[in-house]
Amino acid sequence: MIYPKSIAALIEHFQKFPSVGPKSAQRMAFYLLRMPLTEVEKFAKSMIEAKQNTRTCEICFNMSSTSPCEICTSPQRDKSTICVVAETKDLIAIEKTNEYKGLYHVLQGLISPMDGIGADDIRIKELLNRLTDEKVKEVILALSPSVEGEATSLYLTKLIKPFGIKISRIAFGLPVGADLEYADEITIAKAIEGRREL
Repeated sequence: MIYPKSIAALIEHFQKFPSVGPKSAQRMAFYLLRMPLTEVEKFAKSMIEAKQNTRTCEICFNMSSTSPCEICTSPQRDKSTICVVAETKDLIAIEKTNEYKGLYHVLQGLISPMDGIGADDIRIKELLNRLTDEKVKEVILALSPSVEGEATSLYLTKLIKPFGIKISRIAFGLPVGADLEYADEITIAKAIEGRREL
């Protein structure tokens, strides 16, 4: 079916979202067209505001409205522990458990040679710079148990060992190949509690 240009463009934009195919994009576009104009305007405004007001924390590279972020500046956080995650969505999944009280470091990706992503393309150098602080006593690797997660964990372990800092990894309560963002809070909490030293 040939859509008017405006609808075709809308469908095309929705298809750019992860896991959204042509049919889902069409459904979203037509749903949006049935919404009252005031709701569409609110939706558009919220997208623009989110884009304009979201920053990357200069310390941990978490997405936040401020830099440094609320976690890095909180006096209640344990400054001796850094939990390394791939993306902000993984940090949020861990925070929902209320089990972890330390700091974070968001790599903003994983090493993936197949996708052309090497160690220099993610925030590894910045993590190593943070480890020169004598307060840091433990690094927890909370990376998904995928091929990329495993490769990144092994690489980080080699780089962190010379610092003499304890390196642990969240327990494998998560199924291999799963993403942290899709796991429930109990599974993630158990994985954090059952972490082991590498």
